[in-house]
Amino acid sequence: MTVNAANMWGEMFMRGLKISGKLALMAVMMGAVLPALATSAQADTTLNQGMGPVGTQNVAVFGNTPVDTAVTVSIILKIRNQNQLEQYIRDTTTPASAQFHNFLSTSQFAQNYGPPDGTIEAIVQYFQGYGITAQVDSNHLDITLNGTAGQFNQAFRVQLLNMGYKGKQFHAPKGTPQVPDSVAGNILAVLGLNNYSPFASDAQRLPQFVLNKLQNGGNSNTPPGGVVTPQQFAAHYQISPLYQQGDLGQGQTLGIVTLASLVPTDPVAFWHGYGIPASPNRVSLINVDGGAGAPSAATGSSETALDVEQSGAVAPGAKIVVYQAPNTDYGFVDAFFQAVSDNQVGSLSASWGESESAIDYFVANGEESPGYAQAFNEAFMEAAAQGISTFVSSGDTGAYAAFADMGTTNLSVLNPADSPYVTAVGGTTLPWSDVAGNFGNTILGIPNTVVTKERAWGWDYLWPYTQNFGAPNETSLAESLIGGSGGGYSTLFSQPFYQNGISGIPRFNAVPYFTPTQDNTAWNFNPTPQGVSGTSNGGRGLPDLSLNADPFTGYDIYSQVFGSTPWSAGWGGTSFGAPQFNGIAALVNQQAGGRVGFWNPQIYHFAQQDNSPFTSMNTDGISNDNLYYTGTPGAIWNPATGLGYPDGVMLAQDFQHEHGVI
Repeated sequence: MTVNAANMWGEMFMRGLKISGKLALMAVMMGAVLPALATSAQADTTLNQGMGPVGTQNVAVFGNTPVDTAVTVSIILKIRNQNQLEQYIRDTTTPASAQFHNFLSTSQFAQNYGPPDGTIEAIVQYFQGYGITAQVDSNHLDITLNGTAGQFNQAFRVQLLNMGYKGKQFHAPKGTPQVPDSVAGNILAVLGLNNYSPFASDAQRLPQFVLNKLQNGGNSNTPPGGVVTPQQFAAHYQISPLYQQGDLGQGQTLGIVTLASLVPTDPVAFWHGYGIPASPNRVSLINVDGGAGAPSAATGSSETALDVEQSGAVAPGAKIVVYQAPNTDYGFVDAFFQAVSDNQVGSLSASWGESESAIDYFVANGEESPGYAQAFNEAFMEAAAQGISTFVSSGDTGAYAAFADMGTTNLSVLNPADSPYVTAVGGTTLPWSDVAGNFGNTILGIPNTVVTKERAWGWDYLWPYTQNFGAPNETSLAESLIGGSGGGYSTLFSQPFYQNGISGIPRFNAVPYFTPTQDNTAWNFNPTPQGVSGTSNGGRGLPDLSLNADPFTGYDIYSQVFGSTPWSAGWGGTSFGAPQFNGIAALVNQQAGGRVGFWNPQIYHFAQQDNSPFTSMNTDGISNDNLYYTGTPGAIWNPATGLGYPDGVMLAQDFQHEHGVI
């Protein structure tokens, strides 16, 4: 499959950073306004954190951004005492520690790990000197600045330009941002000088060839068949027995971070359509950085709908808070910080991301902050210290996360799922016979025996069925049907302590269907790959856990942005697994009598027990792969499905035992 290099790289330039959200909780108006001339005499530090348009292909430059244009920028500060924070988080998940499950409040976190008041005051006063207003998050790590283009031009020594790409208009800076040394020393990242918004969710639908054969393209006015219902999901993963015990998530609140606005009545219609009792008032919406705009199909409102629908279906008694932010770099980071610092939720999920390859590219070209990935990581560290369990989807293009945004076929994983402080959620394919009326069988005529037991999601199992898809040969089908559980090894974060000594790490097995390349040209498909083994780069391995994500054994979404037929079938992707685990976490917290905190150290411990709550998917070869990585016989982890899929009852019991409830 050939990729248009010029268009792809033009789009990549625009992508900048991926997700958005704002969290300024407390306005700080400190001290007198500093004259601009007084600050300009200081030595300046260069911040490689702005997008320079010079040399970018297919991008139209319309001229200088009018000086009175409203602009929002987020300043992310460096955590203080990071080594101590890392140890504290570890202690909160270690039963023998005196700090086990002794979680911090937001104010305690700020006092122990946020920059001192004097540092924050100096930064705020600097920007106030240019007439820019500042809001400081209660965690003391995120400062949201609001001003005009002219004010930011002066404060950062840049020139904001109005630009256009693929019908979208935005502003981006010409020149490299600079601030005085006295201000720069504590800044981790500057986000928002570029406000382009090209980012997509990790939801994936059936191939268009299949949808074309469905009535009305798979959309209807009633819940469709051929999908996994919430009740079937709960039964398959042994969650139903928790309901029978009366545990529905009562007294719990879970959070969703998203970059597209929700139609508030969508989740209620979904739950009612499946007979799930749920209060219509259980969902609260919080707009971060002004929100994500009006709900629409183009912006991804169906992603937000499925996040709320799935998490709320798994935990029908829980309340849900949705943090809606603009699809920008500052928006995504801000949304996580606000959700964590509000500290209302016991669990949190997100299903948006971008490849580490894209981040590396932008950082190398001076178009993104080197601290961008760490900005997310700081929010997740705060979440862990406060006992919030965080789940992020791992992506839908297998071991090739960069294909989704860079068009390259090099091995790559997704950010922010790569953070060591989130539970990254991968995907599986259910046995086809478990999904009555599945579209692969009823529409394409592929026998249900194509998948007889739950396996890693990788669409290579479909490639031999060229005639069913109307493809001329297997190569053309393979290069156009790319879908699988995101997984592999991070190049931005090293292997965390909880993965040390885990069987399956660092050695791995793989089936190289494609020759990895950093050129965005062709896949170089090999239809008869020979299995290979290798050793990781020492990076954080992901995913950690998996749930059904294959659209061929997938789900439906109710969203009014689809038009007059709001029920839409044939959806999948790891976008579903993250909110589903979010709901499971609410049930776990209810059973444990309180927050259980950061899952990963605890679940890796559970997985090593004789009676593990996870089914390790350790079969090797093409019957269990994510288009590259596969299982290792006898191992409990692999880069396609992590520790495997859960038994809900056993998992809840293990957390209860650790929590001292039983």
